[in-house]
Amino acid sequence: PPTTRRFTRTDCTDHRLSAVRVGAAPGQARKRPKVLTCHSALLAAQLRVTLLPTPNSSGLSRELEGHWPESPAASPCVAGVIPVIYYSILLGLGLPVNLLTTVALARLAARTRKPSYYYLLALTASDIVTQVVIVFVGFLLQGAVLAREVPQAVVRTANILEFAANHASVWIAVLLTVDRHRALCHPLRHRATSSPGRARRAVAAVLGASLLTGIPFYWWLDVWRDADPPSTLDEVLKWAHCLIVYFIPCGVFLVANLAIVHRLQQRGRSGPRPQVGKSTAILLGVTTLFALLWAPRIFVMLYHLYVAPVYRDWRVHLALDVANMVAMLNTAVNFGLYCLVSKTFRAAVREVFQDTHLPCTLGSRSVGTVAEPMLKPPGLPKGAGL
Repeated sequence: PPTTRRFTRTDCTDHRLSAVRVGAAPGQARKRPKVLTCHSALLAAQLRVTLLPTPNSSGLSRELEGHWPESPAASPCVAGVIPVIYYSILLGLGLPVNLLTTVALARLAARTRKPSYYYLLALTASDIVTQVVIVFVGFLLQGAVLAREVPQAVVRTANILEFAANHASVWIAVLLTVDRHRALCHPLRHRATSSPGRARRAVAAVLGASLLTGIPFYWWLDVWRDADPPSTLDEVLKWAHCLIVYFIPCGVFLVANLAIVHRLQQRGRSGPRPQVGKSTAILLGVTTLFALLWAPRIFVMLYHLYVAPVYRDWRVHLALDVANMVAMLNTAVNFGLYCLVSKTFRAAVREVFQDTHLPCTLGSRSVGTVAEPMLKPPGLPKGAGL
């Protein structure tokens, strides 16, 4: 926009303002000066000052640099109501499915006392916390219902819980990976040291560490509302988030999974072709899905940090919306993976449904009628439990 200067009383000598031709050669006749009243000059200057600059114009002041003018392309939510519908469906379907997964895994953990079931149970519990804290509180309640009109202290406190839930979910998967690696590559040591108590202590340590690592993200930059460019602290926090939640865990997943596959190939060369265990197949599926579903969010976050901020480019805003939706899908897909891989898990889920249906069947019977149990374990003596 053209530069403007403020007119003062000294500019209006005799209530006239002259615009003299600039650069006239000596000896040339000057044109008659253009005469404006002081009131007209002040009005023209005000009109020039109030003009909004275009987003691509240069020389913007710092005050206007981070704001878009009122236009359809500068909408704060480019995707419209699609994220609200998506997160509502994800929460409505994913939360009951994760609760069902929790009940089934709790029964399997109590019955078999295998550490892998305790890790899967903790992973499912962290997915539930992620859905409640991030999907419901973060995206639906703050973003859609309250339209981000939330006190800054509340938003920053919620950031701690959101990042702690993310870190816990990822690093519990790291615990599962390390457990499966030790079980296949060092079976004797694994049998001597693994126990349910050790697994519970490891999960508790990861949860405590996740809460501690979530505290620095109290100062996380809200890209949807803050118009200032990312500072050094924002850059440090974003790189710390990328390292904690993606790059370091994916490095552990890659190394451990390659070692597991190499061990299975060695067994295949020395004898009959080994069958991949259910726990190993679940591990490979969980880690692969995580790496694929979280990759777009990490890429868009780094692109937003170094190339184009969200508040300047609506395409980055849209990409970040889509990347967040894809990443949150990771909290609801594990149930399908468990059912696809493990026949034991499918039987446990079927047992949960049958036990849920049994009280309804007993309640519909007349009083005094004795109901036989629906599940009779064959070959067990009288009074023996499963």
